[in-house]
Amino acid sequence: MSTPTLTPDQLDVQAARLHDTEAWQQIVSGWDLTTPDPLLPSTPDTAEQLPVSHPADWRDLLSVPVDQLIADSARALPATAPRERPLPGRLGAILPDRLHSWRRIGQPEVRPSTHLAYARQILTEWGWQNTPYRLRNVRGARCVCGALLTAHRLGYGSRDTVDRAGAWLVAELRSQGWAGLIGPWNRHPGRTAADALALIDATISRAARAGQ
Repeated sequence: MSTPTLTPDQLDVQAARLHDTEAWQQIVSGWDLTTPDPLLPSTPDTAEQLPVSHPADWRDLLSVPVDQLIADSARALPATAPRERPLPGRLGAILPDRLHSWRRIGQPEVRPSTHLAYARQILTEWGWQNTPYRLRNVRGARCVCGALLTAHRLGYGSRDTVDRAGAWLVAELRSQGWAGLIGPWNRHPGRTAADALALIDATISRAARAGQ
């Protein structure tokens, strides 16, 4: 039984629907918040009345547990760079993606931020295009959604990963004031390849800081 082929416009709609769910909003809300600063005495008299305590250990100076600091630092690390396998050459860019399906065999799951890094590599090496809802142009260049789908078809991430990567793109667009879908943003007059790469870079950083 063949698997239906997901198109850029279908991915765009699915990602927007996922972003708008209550569960996803719980994921993205508060990802960039930090622990509030402790309240300081408001007057010198109050400060003089407070007892001076000397922590017995340096850990007493921390406002959060050490394990949480380590976990937060690990989540803040940049996404894994796509160095495992090079992309197919220029011929591979223009071939139908179904011919690359063998590359998915035995490939592990990746985080959305890592999947986005591969999509960025595709846009960098194969090119960016803004033809409405086209996976590629005749030269093999991809739109932003097309790059996400191609990364999946080359073996980088599951269909669920593609949807979540798209939802992170929508979240980044919302933070920049864009209320529409990814496709209309991609083909907006005056849009450039540099804009597309900057969007993906910002989304990678956002998803990676949230541990995804």
